[in-house]
Amino acid sequence: MVDPAPGKVSNVGARLSSASWEICLPNRQCRLPEDPPPFNMRVMSPTFPEAIATWTRIGLLSFGGPAAQIGLMHRILVDEKKWLPEDKYLSALSFCMLLPGPEAMQLATYAGWRLHGVKGGLAAGLMFVLPGAAVVLALAAIYAAFGNVPLVQAVFFGVKAAVLVIVIEALLRIARRALKLNEHWVFAALSFAGIFFLGLPFPLIVFAAALFGFFRATAGIAKTQPLPAVALSQTVRTAATWATIWIAPLLAVAAIFGPQSVPAQLGLFFSKLAVVTFGGAYAVLAYMGQDVAQHYHWLTAGQMMDGLGLAETTPGPLILVTEFVGFIAAFQQAGGGSWGSGLLGAAIALWATFAPCFLWIFTGAPYIDWIIAQPRLKGALAAITAAVVGVILNLTVWFALHVFFGRVDLLTVGPLQLWTPTLSTLDWRVVALSVISGVLLLGRHWNIAAVLGVAATLAVLLRAGT
Repeated sequence: MVDPAPGKVSNVGARLSSASWEICLPNRQCRLPEDPPPFNMRVMSPTFPEAIATWTRIGLLSFGGPAAQIGLMHRILVDEKKWLPEDKYLSALSFCMLLPGPEAMQLATYAGWRLHGVKGGLAAGLMFVLPGAAVVLALAAIYAAFGNVPLVQAVFFGVKAAVLVIVIEALLRIARRALKLNEHWVFAALSFAGIFFLGLPFPLIVFAAALFGFFRATAGIAKTQPLPAVALSQTVRTAATWATIWIAPLLAVAAIFGPQSVPAQLGLFFSKLAVVTFGGAYAVLAYMGQDVAQHYHWLTAGQMMDGLGLAETTPGPLILVTEFVGFIAAFQQAGGGSWGSGLLGAAIALWATFAPCFLWIFTGAPYIDWIIAQPRLKGALAAITAAVVGVILNLTVWFALHVFFGRVDLLTVGPLQLWTPTLSTLDWRVVALSVISGVLLLGRHWNIAAVLGVAATLAVLLRAGT
């Protein structure tokens, strides 16, 4: 294990008074310094119970996806609490963007580690995830039990239409950030063609983009940044410990239920997701959505859309949709529906999704400043992010076809594949709801929860009138 980064202010903090900076000692007595401390020392060090309360607050308020969650943590940790200096927060954010998996949850884990070491990182990461996970589990159970009720079907009919627009909005937002150079547009186009027309696996696309971006970047502009004073043996022990914590329970599941069982396959599938899904939750969906529906046949495309709609309206990372997939997949594959199997599937999905995040953070946190100074790693990340745009475009087209049309077939000609809808099965009601959702979200800039609510209400009214 590794201790919090050297140089962190542990027992001395600061607050801004109307006159000047005051240095506050552990006994809460304050004194006026001769000169204001530098900005990177203007931090407070909370007690562990104080930190737990704040991580719980962040977990309960973390609606709106990673951008909103990162902004929320910045406001609370940097502006309000002054537990982290601005430069360290931004450095950690850049590092988390280099990692696969949910960057907001990993950023929270790093902040907790910096304040209280490993126990702080565990507390921050878990409290960021657990409130939303509890809500998603409850909603998944309700969905499994009552999904065929006409009113519930009508609600999710509207949710599907709104979720399509939400994915389009995410595509536009990520594209604006990622496609800065001509070569990035080429990455995105090749990525879309590879996955949509050739059916190339997502990990292969990520690897190819990273390799090209790594060697394309200029090698001679790295900033001067010494390696931290952390023993290599300590880093290896940390990595081995958390890799064991991640993998051992999944191997036990495979041994108990058999390697071809649904629980074992869920563990393997979501572990692969945890390693290769750079670019946030929508990149996960792009890989997961089609594999779950086409390869494993655990869920239908409609159920995937429903799960995303649930995850969009709950606190916590959007990647909690994996919990919904795990629950429904295990519940349905058990034959007639099994609540115990559903709970096991949800637990496996959560474990395989989030346990690797602690491995990445606790192993890499001492090296953050050095890592983000390496231009080749930044080049690899830029190429991956550009490729993810193409993958999300594929997801958007795939979702649109399966939402708008009642029947969509896969036509294969040699190495090429093409999704072909039956035009007569076009549902004008879904198209109308998607247009309305697009106007509200993209034109009027309503929040996601309100758009989902309007789409669901209109869907109920449309179903009642037909």
